[in-house]
Amino acid sequence: MGLSNDRRGNFFEDFRLGMKIRHATPRTLTDGDRSLYIGLTGSRSALHTAHSNAELLGCGNWPLEDLLVFNTAFGKTVPDISLNAAANLGYAEVQFIAPMYPGDTLAVESEIIGLKENSSRKTGVVYVRSTASNQRHQQILQWVRWVMVHKRDPQAACPEPLVPSMQAAIGAAQLRQHGYTPQALRITEVTAAEELWEDYDEGQRIDHPGAMTINDSDHSIATRLYQNTARAHFDGYAMSAQGGQRLVYGGHVMSLCRALSYDGLENGLSILAINGGSHVNPTYAGDTIACATTVLQRIDLGQAHMGALRLRTIGIKNAGAASIAFPDPGVGRPSHPAQVVLDIDYTIAMPRRRV
Repeated sequence: MGLSNDRRGNFFEDFRLGMKIRHATPRTLTDGDRSLYIGLTGSRSALHTAHSNAELLGCGNWPLEDLLVFNTAFGKTVPDISLNAAANLGYAEVQFIAPMYPGDTLAVESEIIGLKENSSRKTGVVYVRSTASNQRHQQILQWVRWVMVHKRDPQAACPEPLVPSMQAAIGAAQLRQHGYTPQALRITEVTAAEELWEDYDEGQRIDHPGAMTINDSDHSIATRLYQNTARAHFDGYAMSAQGGQRLVYGGHVMSLCRALSYDGLENGLSILAINGGSHVNPTYAGDTIACATTVLQRIDLGQAHMGALRLRTIGIKNAGAASIAFPDPGVGRPSHPAQVVLDIDYTIAMPRRRV
């Protein structure tokens, strides 16, 4: 399935349950993309920011940052799924299946798994499952997201609503462990931080001390890096005509919070899963992002040298991390104040001490 010849993108009434889309065009990621990602986010991840660190940790190659891969794969879906989006609402069942390395080429396919027209009849929510693979047809990443999409015609008939069921979290048996060896414990030699898997308690809170202001150029370049052509991020003229301004792409906010969370989670390795996440309120150029994290679960992966931490990170704009509250997720979307921009539940690999 492709776009119509006028290239205006799909509107809500164009989607059908079970529709499968092969997104154009495959993208090769390089060390240049890695460097630009660091320049835009300030990432300090030990594994992903130095080749010598990857060698020290026993990795056969130097993997690319997880959210660089995710955001690039996400960008591939935009022309077909969310070019006419009002907002990207959330994520679930995100599995980082295998690492991606410089020189690998990413290709993405999607399937529409749910549709629900909104009561205003001006928009509807599209649920989509996407899969990214490399040039060897090996799966790298898969995820579910839901996005609010404008209707071309508010009076257009729409199918009966179907909201798909989704897992609350990716279980330990489903987590791909990325082949880490006991050598990964040497990460403390380069981070100078001693905290490992055993040192984090369930319920523990970490207020990350840093904050980052988003410049207009930052989020513009980031969105272009990911080839995310959604009008809400690209087209200032169209947004001003609607009485608003360009939105910062939510994946960029995720990347900033991941980078800021380095302080307190220095020995974290790759992201294994994103269990769920919501862009709670919009972010604009000029906003300053801070974040805090709670440890939801310490997961035993059945390995003597490696465990996993399930974390919940909340990002806030124009306020300090200490002011962040962690409301009970409950059923549906938790209640947050207007300054909260991100609420994400994810799982990372973390070395454990050998005893």
